Amino acid sequence: MRKVFLLIAALFLINNASAQGGKMALVKGGNFTPLYGIGEQADVEVRDFYLEINPVTYAEFQEFVRNYSKWQKSKVTKLFADERYLSNWENDLTAPVALLDKPITMISWFAAKAYCECQGKRLPTVDEWEYAAMASTTKRDAREDSLYNASILRSYEQPRTFLKTVGQSDANYWGVKDMHGMVWEWTQDFNSIILTGESRNNGNTDASLFCAGGAIGAKDMMNYAAFMRYAMRSSLKANFSLTTLGFRCAKDVNHPLTLN
Repeated sequence: MRKVFLLIAALFLINNASAQGGKMALVKGGNFTPLYGIGEQADVEVRDFYLEINPVTYAEFQEFVRNYSKWQKSKVTKLFADERYLSNWENDLTAPVALLDKPITMISWFAAKAYCECQGKRLPTVDEWEYAAMASTTKRDAREDSLYNASILRSYEQPRTFLKTVGQSDANYWGVKDMHGMVWEWTQDFNSIILTGESRNNGNTDASLFCAGGAIGAKDMMNYAAFMRYAMRSSLKANFSLTTLGFRCAKDVNHPLTLN
């Protein structure tokens, strides 16, 4: 009898964990100054939107490719995914068991976009992502908090963070988790901002996109972590698949949604 009870409890936990991934948090909009490079910067308005609490996991993406065979690794159109797409999967339908509760990576922008759209959602815009990501656990805008910025930079220095289990970090002000210190994330308009050697104003086009060299010319060093993200995005192409790049979905508030 005890064994039956434990089995039922285990199945409940697995099903409950699987359901967690699609839950969304309401992010109340407002105005903020995004980091687009160096020079004059203007406030932009971000409207209310929903954002998934956690990044999409391997388990969730595995269910997606089982339902939509065109996104399986042997069947995907090469225009929409490079050779690294799902290359760590055992086969078309089976992701590594050890990664099922980890953030899905090795997926292209096209695949991430399709995943969200099949759920009636979309990828967040750069402005939406940055707006939600500037929140700490207690403040909706913690960019001037030196301790908060230091913690983000430390998280970027940690190795193999893409192997962390999703949903284990503290939620930020909006109730969203793992926006820092896990994986980079695709956005709807990831290539709308291009940071080049010239835009960083240092004349060195060989400077690494991932070292945020452009932050030298920023108005405030609190922009350093943001430069890393913008530089990362500007280095991408839509068919790229990286071990450190995942995604989460967003949704407009005028679409019906039940928050759990």
